[in-house]
Amino acid sequence: MPPGRKPIKTLVFYEDKGTRKKAYEIVREEVKKGRQVYVVYPMIEESESPDFKGLKYATLMADELRNKIFPEFQIGLLHGRMKTEEKDEVMRRFISHDLDILVSTTVIEVGVDVPNATVMVVENAERFGLSQLHQLRGRIGRGEHESVCILISGYKRSEEAQRRLSVLEKTTDGFRIAEADLMIRGPGDFLGTKQSGLPEFRFANLIRDVRILSEAREEAFRIVNESPTLTNHPGLIEEVSRRWGGRLELARVS
Repeated sequence: MPPGRKPIKTLVFYEDKGTRKKAYEIVREEVKKGRQVYVVYPMIEESESPDFKGLKYATLMADELRNKIFPEFQIGLLHGRMKTEEKDEVMRRFISHDLDILVSTTVIEVGVDVPNATVMVVENAERFGLSQLHQLRGRIGRGEHESVCILISGYKRSEEAQRRLSVLEKTTDGFRIAEADLMIRGPGDFLGTKQSGLPEFRFANLIRDVRILSEAREEAFRIVNESPTLTNHPGLIEEVSRRWGGRLELARVS
């Protein structure tokens, strides 16, 4: 984190009228102080897919926030389907403080620097990944004022989603978040295409067992340097062929 930045307070709210009212009260108080707010949604517009049933979407909520919830404030809408010149104009208005609240999708994830923005509300936060939420949160806390990120989670959330939100509530340290992400999602296959899930280790843990895994790597290189075709280790090449031969296109030792 750049020097001089104040830590961002992160709150996890679960969907109900009471917590939503509290979130909106925080937004209203900050805007009254002259600050600005991001409200982020996972969808641009409603989808017929059952996978996205119940999610809030930016276009509808921008109207609701503008007409019903915060009619006293200036609210803009930003999403990826807008033309470049339209997006630039909305951001120009937000940067110049013509807008108090910016309703957006994840197009603000990187490259947006508005020091006066001190609040971010992320709706359906359980639908976002850890790194994405961390990137979004980085859009606030860029000025001299204290900032708060409010993650609002829907009723239906997996145990994994709860763990992700808990991590963000406890730390803003990018290294710890990346480590937690690795522990939750898994690294995927080292010799395949799967990008998440646990590798085929019998008992090793990539985070806990870094030292012993490093020693095993050094020992593997020593063996291969001494015997590139593993002819001195027939039992080893048989095991490697059995477990990895299909992926590595290795021939079994007769």
